[in-house]
Amino acid sequence: MGLENLKPTDGSLHHDKVLGRGYGCGHGKTSARGQKGQGARPGNKPRLGFEGGQTPLYKRFAKRGFTHTAKVEYALVNVESLNAFEKDAIIDADVLRKAGLINKEYAGVKILGDGELSKSLHVKANKFSESAKTKIEAAGGTVEVL
Repeated sequence: MGLENLKPTDGSLHHDKVLGRGYGCGHGKTSARGQKGQGARPGNKPRLGFEGGQTPLYKRFAKRGFTHTAKVEYALVNVESLNAFEKDAIIDADVLRKAGLINKEYAGVKILGDGELSKSLHVKANKFSESAKTKIEAAGGTVEVL
């Protein structure tokens, strides 16, 4: 195989349009720009995203973020925070709110398993993580899902 046998791959070479050289070139008269209008004028091209005066797509949508309307938020409380209560106390959302562990209205309370629990407590909440359940029950307490 020699250099004289090499050929460019199919489709890699193309020829530019020959514009404005009469009817014989196929792109004479208006030079493939159509008739009158913005695109026919020299040096005048609408900016990227321009839709002829209609509000462009990139302005019709929110710039960033997304708010899920059906999202359910829970107040999160770690097991470690429950050590502040007395032994065998019954803990629910009202008790947690009075203690200052919850300060906002949520769909419910979820107990998470971060930290250690040293007392037996009776905890009532909407949701529990698996580690929180095992830690509360290992300390001799009970778990009640509302």
